[in-house]
Amino acid sequence: MTDSETAESLRVAIVGSGPAGFYAADFLLKSARPEFEVDLFERFPTPFGLVRFGVAPDHQNIKRVTAAFERTAKSPRFRFLGNVEVGRSVSVEELRRSYDQVLFACGSASDRKLGIDGESLEGSYAATSFVGWYNGHPDYRSQQFRLDSERAVVVGMGNVALDVARVLVRDRAELAATDIAAYALESLEKSLIRQVVLLGRRGPAQAAFDQGELESIADLDGVGVYLDEGLDRALLEPSHELSAAARKNVEYLRTLPVVSTAKEPRRVILRFLASPVALLGDGRVERVRVEQNRLEPDGKGGFSAVGAGDFDEIEAGLVLRSIGYRGIPMPGVPFDERGGVIPNRDGRVLEAPGGAVIPGLYAVGWIKRGPTGLIGTNKSDAKQTVSLMLEDAASGRWRRKADAPVVDALLAARGLRVVTLDDWHRLDALETEHGKLRGKVREKFYAIEDMLAKL
Repeated sequence: MTDSETAESLRVAIVGSGPAGFYAADFLLKSARPEFEVDLFERFPTPFGLVRFGVAPDHQNIKRVTAAFERTAKSPRFRFLGNVEVGRSVSVEELRRSYDQVLFACGSASDRKLGIDGESLEGSYAATSFVGWYNGHPDYRSQQFRLDSERAVVVGMGNVALDVARVLVRDRAELAATDIAAYALESLEKSLIRQVVLLGRRGPAQAAFDQGELESIADLDGVGVYLDEGLDRALLEPSHELSAAARKNVEYLRTLPVVSTAKEPRRVILRFLASPVALLGDGRVERVRVEQNRLEPDGKGGFSAVGAGDFDEIEAGLVLRSIGYRGIPMPGVPFDERGGVIPNRDGRVLEAPGGAVIPGLYAVGWIKRGPTGLIGTNKSDAKQTVSLMLEDAASGRWRRKADAPVVDALLAARGLRVVTLDDWHRLDALETEHGKLRGKVREKFYAIEDMLAKL
């Protein structure tokens, strides 16, 4: 490849505007040889993915990462194309005809199910929908949640599970100053829930939450965090075999009292080695049938939870499952049904799991590796995938497309209202202004039609 060919700019389409997409865009735009032009596609008129729709409203410090993404977007070689759903507004094949490389950063928008009797009863929901609901996600803004019981059960012990537990018990006046959806705040103000039970199928050492997230709940006024009184305290003995994070969790859990000593009006109770086996009730959830587990070596250096045959029931009117996110298949892209991801090898998309590489297609973030890690994890992940994109470009594993963006003409011909970065900045200013009038960080637009009407 000659110097002139190497210096020639490559056009890249990134599908998804969450952290993984923006981190990848940043790495691509910093490349000097070759130079990249990046178009970032988003099905909503607003960027930032789970930073906007997944991070809890009382975690505004985490949401500040969008300032870095805005700096990336200032590049003259970057374009934001919002309100464009790849797979519907434009096909993947049409993107391939218009771009040298296509990178999928579309995340994991669905959830995993419990697969137990009664899961479809009213009062049983995915944590993903509850999180989307209180964050003003357009797909979940109309969903209704039953908050008219004293106790809720959250199945799972990850950070998302802790987020929903915290939102359920946090003082409403504290939430009122955040960017929580106004309709969600109104419902939470009427909520009767005073106790949240978190169920973890394995033990304290295997819990997936960050210690600081649990401590932030314990620090809330009027809220107590407790261990279920049936927990074997021997499971809280730190071991040299534990990872640093697991040891930190166990050491903090050792400081927590058992629920029988509870005094605070609102409580979060951690119950380990417990799996829901059925949701019971007449038309809606009234009780959760739980089986006690025991830990057995899994042969891989870890432990699996095995039912011990001992059962009991927890009265609850709300059950939120938080046992993992899952990717959604996109038309024209291979999908690994078992893993819930796009099959790939370190970021290069494969025809099928373990199959051949499809030249020019790449994956990054949760749709690449599954729903693991924090926002910052996507940065190193993006760096890995972009390094392969650079490697493929340098080795000639790409062919130069037409200079005129084919996709622009297609979208125009279809009469689609493409939202630009300037459009987003107008929406951002309006949300911030409306929020300021209400004493909030921002007041989000929840409906896509409302957003478009303001442009």
